[in-house]
Amino acid sequence: MTYNSTNLQKIAHNIDADDSTHEFWKDWRWQIKHSIRDISTLERLLGISLPESYREKMEETTRTFPMSITPYYLSLIDTGDYENDPIFKQAVASPKELAVEGYDLADPLSEDLDSPVPGITHRYPDRVLFLVSNTCSMYCRHCTRKRRVGDVDSIPSEPEIRAGIEYIRENPEIRDILLSGGDPLMLPDDYLKWILEELHSIPHVEVIRIGSRIPVVLPYRITSDLVSVLSKFHPVWLNTQFNHPKEVTETSKKALHMLADAGIPLGNQSVLLAGVNDCPRIMKELVHRLVANRVRPYYLYQCDLSEGLSHFRTPVAKGVEIMENLIGHTSGFAVPRYVIDAPGGGGKIPVMPNYLLSWSVHKVVLRNYEGVICTYQEPEHYDRITCDGNCQDCRLQLKMDNADESKVVGIAKLLADFDEATSLVPQDTERVDRRNE
Repeated sequence: MTYNSTNLQKIAHNIDADDSTHEFWKDWRWQIKHSIRDISTLERLLGISLPESYREKMEETTRTFPMSITPYYLSLIDTGDYENDPIFKQAVASPKELAVEGYDLADPLSEDLDSPVPGITHRYPDRVLFLVSNTCSMYCRHCTRKRRVGDVDSIPSEPEIRAGIEYIRENPEIRDILLSGGDPLMLPDDYLKWILEELHSIPHVEVIRIGSRIPVVLPYRITSDLVSVLSKFHPVWLNTQFNHPKEVTETSKKALHMLADAGIPLGNQSVLLAGVNDCPRIMKELVHRLVANRVRPYYLYQCDLSEGLSHFRTPVAKGVEIMENLIGHTSGFAVPRYVIDAPGGGGKIPVMPNYLLSWSVHKVVLRNYEGVICTYQEPEHYDRITCDGNCQDCRLQLKMDNADESKVVGIAKLLADFDEATSLVPQDTERVDRRNE
């Protein structure tokens, strides 16, 4: 069936009003089959005409970074002001993506360097990232994994998936698995069920998380069959990515409600994007809509240093400003954690306004969101417990089989009473080289 800019908006509106005239629209496979992948189709469906020179640059962009937009997500664009529309900016190829800065990186988070087997990134001691798909329902223009998504050469094979599962099985310190990609929910139900069954059968795996933008860009994929699969393997957590209040539609709400009603905890990981959501009022409205639909704001990400994303990046100061406008100004559980995913694989680093102003032996000086400065009295007497790492005999009674914290790393290593380390020294410095000599 063909469709144009007029009936695209009309169909989307009627579906949200529970009109069953266009049942095909609710079919997520139809949505994928009819994804918009070229500029001429984009112009026809939106009823717009781009300048020739600009169109040529957009087409050049799509040859480097492909474009794919679901009809559902396209229908959310305000065609009367598409250039400023947050949906348009996240979905439609821009010539600005061809500007690659000197500090841009193909793999900004060094996921490949921390990959012991294909598809697995093992960065933190007790959890791994497991890339089980390289297919997305839509190619987000701000994607940090532009190097992989849609690349036919990086589609995870079944033997690679099995190898990833075996790596997890053989490393008992891994208790938390994050399934990502691509988008894991683009996998067939049976295949996803097999992966979840295998992971769920591993005794030391306590939590399985799924990172998916499906509820935002293709909510019709959240079917009763899919929800039934996910609900069989609790605890399964799902983190999605709403970046603007406009994305929280009646259709996406239905998808979120289906997941929440099945007992699946929901979180949201927004990305701070220039010209899209770099506004305290927009972010506050977004987190309010999320919590009203049982989605906990989890992270607000500083935009990564991936190739072609420089036009999306804001100064870190903008993120701190947004946090100043959330903390104390709305419910605590509605405030995400603002983080920078450190280039080079350093992991997520929280960045927050400074509320601890100063301190002495007896007092700490704090300020609140209003600017009120107060002191907190430190205890006169503190019966300090010296930790020897032996949790079984501790009078705090942490008598747990898996309470071994003797392998602490980083700052926690310096703070541990039972570890003799007094400093952390970066490797490959001139001072270390001289010592080795």
